[in-house]
Amino acid sequence: MTKWNAVIIGFILAVIVKSFFAQYEFVGLLIVGFITGYIAHEGTIGGMWNAAVAGALGTIVCAILFVIIATFGGALFGIFGGLTGFTLSGITSITVIIGYLIYYAIVMGITGAFGGLMASKK
Repeated sequence: MTKWNAVIIGFILAVIVKSFFAQYEFVGLLIVGFITGYIAHEGTIGGMWNAAVAGALGTIVCAILFVIIATFGGALFGIFGGLTGFTLSGITSITVIIGYLIYYAIVMGITGAFGGLMASKK
């Protein structure tokens, strides 16, 4: 069962880590996954699930932010701006987005399982 309060907190923290602390992304995701799993209080599987969902949502939002920034940042350079730039950014970065989606879900899911184990009520 997904606890949305834990997922939303983890999602916000994942976006903050990706946006502002990119050089410490791996360690930040480990900490965020642990916090999300701990807040969930649902055991190992529940902590893993909630942290993985938070990581997936964080990836999707960061990818959207990247495409928007790339689109508007490239608007000054002619063909790479506007609708053309948005379409090219979306099409070419889909494999990178899927890779990050899997990466965030796995890293945050593993430490979310530890957080859920430590906070388990069972």
